[in-house]
Amino acid sequence: MNTNDLLFVPLGGAGEIGMNMSLYGYDGHWLMIDMGIGFGDETTPGIDVMTPDPAFILNQIDRLSGLVVTHAHEDHLGAVPYLWNKIRCPIYATPFACGLLRRKLEDSSLLNELDLIEVPVAGGIDIGPFAVDFIPAAHSVPEANILAIRTDAGTIIHATDWKIDPKPLIGKVTDEGALRRLGDDGVLALVCDSTNVFVDAEAGSEAALRESLIELIGNCSGRVAVASFASNVARVATINKAAAETGRHPTLVGRSLWRSVEIARECGYLRDAEPFLAEQEIGFIPPERVLMAVTGSQGEPRSALSRIASGSHPNVSLETGDTVIFSSREIPGNELAIGRMQNQLTRLGVEVITEHDGFVHVSGHPGRKELMKMYDWIRPKILVPIHGELRHLQEQRRLAEKCQISMTQIAENGTMIALSKDGVEVVENVAIGRLAIDGRRLVPIDGNVVRERNRIRFNGAAVATVVMDSKGNLLGYPQLSIQGVLDEEVESYIWDHVVNEVEEAVKRLKPSERRNDDAVGEAARLAVRRTLRESTGKRPVTDVHVVRV
Repeated sequence: MNTNDLLFVPLGGAGEIGMNMSLYGYDGHWLMIDMGIGFGDETTPGIDVMTPDPAFILNQIDRLSGLVVTHAHEDHLGAVPYLWNKIRCPIYATPFACGLLRRKLEDSSLLNELDLIEVPVAGGIDIGPFAVDFIPAAHSVPEANILAIRTDAGTIIHATDWKIDPKPLIGKVTDEGALRRLGDDGVLALVCDSTNVFVDAEAGSEAALRESLIELIGNCSGRVAVASFASNVARVATINKAAAETGRHPTLVGRSLWRSVEIARECGYLRDAEPFLAEQEIGFIPPERVLMAVTGSQGEPRSALSRIASGSHPNVSLETGDTVIFSSREIPGNELAIGRMQNQLTRLGVEVITEHDGFVHVSGHPGRKELMKMYDWIRPKILVPIHGELRHLQEQRRLAEKCQISMTQIAENGTMIALSKDGVEVVENVAIGRLAIDGRRLVPIDGNVVRERNRIRFNGAAVATVVMDSKGNLLGYPQLSIQGVLDEEVESYIWDHVVNEVEEAVKRLKPSERRNDDAVGEAARLAVRRTLRESTGKRPVTDVHVVRV
């Protein structure tokens, strides 16, 4: 590795969907791009949110020149409230993303400490040896940006989360002219979104979707709820327009929606939209006059739509004759949660409409035809696919090679690659990991806390208390607490059997061993585990308290 090499290291978002975090290194400096979150699943009990582990850069934090946020999606900026205290570097973003970050931190002491630099739309800024241009791109949130990162070693185009939409409704179109000019000047490498690489069709236009949703909503009776991401301001604008076109009142259900609308208006968007009604007013409106934008399209358990589906929402309910339109795609990993919620809605008599039933959603990511247009515009020497699972990355490499991009490199999380006019090579593999937001703290996802929690989840837990005198004599029967293994009322005989076995195991110890807490504890632990395994087939997490009186 040459000291003048231009380096790229993804710490998150390469080989997975979500948790985007990338580093570019040059001339002794590092530039971080995005700091996103991912979500827990059935393998991470009690964990809703995860972040990439920034340990690699923390070990050389004095070399980190800044963090650039490409756009205001959680998988690109959601980790800032959790990790900024560790990195404490300047953050650069356009107005909408800055507005969202301020809202996220407004109740935190970090807000006054955050070094947040607002970059104008289509603006640029110098950060250490990196000259960064923000190139507007169409996406499913206002002010998404493709980054042109210029160094003396060459220009990198960092293009995550974009599409080609001639009528995005909110925000700017993807700036073809700027990208072509960069291509004419010479682009060393394209680091590119792979999400929809298996999709032949283009992502689709918000303008065409608006017409479809207005027609669909116009044919509905009863209340209509449209579930989408709160950050999709164009979709919110479409719901507002559909309300006006179909004689309904536009309403917002979910705090994040109100926050997005507020930020959008501060940034100059939604100026011609009709005022939204609060959810508390929905009950006073005839059902056929109600049109709701709601959060929870991914089945999030505490979202507005999940609470509506379960009948626990304080202000909104749905019933037979109402309709819920899922105007979003299923994020991989969320299928079960979405399915459960849709079944709940169906039991209420609600008609559920998804993208499988009609034209109710357009993606924010490029399909194959759009990727090929991007290749043609900028003509990169090297392609590095990111923002996708490994199968997506490999497929984009194959597509690029078909399009005569001769040098391609897959760099999953932790892979450090060097980029130069002579080619691309893997030079190192750095330590990576995930941190879990566990209550008020960050813990390693592969650490003891989550590992023990998983063991308890699958096997249950048992705690025995043995009370003895200083000579090693038992002072009463051992006490037993068992969770997730036995039903004490139905299986009391097993409970009693475990207690007896613990007592006998302690009594079998030598007098010197009975005076040793460690020996007593281990004998009791093994007795509990062995007896429960023989009786139930389970191996609970077992602990023993030895009390001396």
